[in-house]
Amino acid sequence: MKAIFLDRDGTINVDVNYLCRKSDIKIIDGAKEALKTFKDLGFLNIIVTNQSAVARGMITLQQLGEIHNEFDLQLMSGDLHLIDDIFYSPYHPDGIIDEFSILHPDTKPDTGMLLKAREKYSLDFSKCYMIGDKPRDIETGNRAGIKSILVGTESLEECGSQNLIIEYAAKDLLDASRYISQSK
Repeated sequence: MKAIFLDRDGTINVDVNYLCRKSDIKIIDGAKEALKTFKDLGFLNIIVTNQSAVARGMITLQQLGEIHNEFDLQLMSGDLHLIDDIFYSPYHPDGIIDEFSILHPDTKPDTGMLLKAREKYSLDFSKCYMIGDKPRDIETGNRAGIKSILVGTESLEECGSQNLIIEYAAKDLLDASRYISQSK
């Protein structure tokens, strides 16, 4: 089985710096088409997202669940769910909610979320991609041995200075989907 691991904020939706309300979800142009392309190529679409707003007391796990349900609704193509699963890390050591105020292996750039997905779906990491807009997304993919695609150019220099391996620097998720389509 193969998957596209996707960062959420800044990759699929506009990054609003702590998405805490469903009404703040704004899907980036072309993202839905890209997700459909991945599905057509036989990939699972799996969101892996750090959500430290939970540890910071800005939202509850229930509110995060409602936001993710809204993502699922907005990212449908007819009856087809374009998102197969969402893994999230509610942890941050500077949080104010005790149970989430820790360093945790699920938090990117650690690979805990990817490893859980691999186990759940029997994924072959050699056939998977990690796509995100931040160096920590690329580092997560690098640590897991997964081809990594950076979307946007804001972090390109920083990735280079950290010696991170980028398979492709894409304009956006739609561009990334075109690259993966041509790579097959």
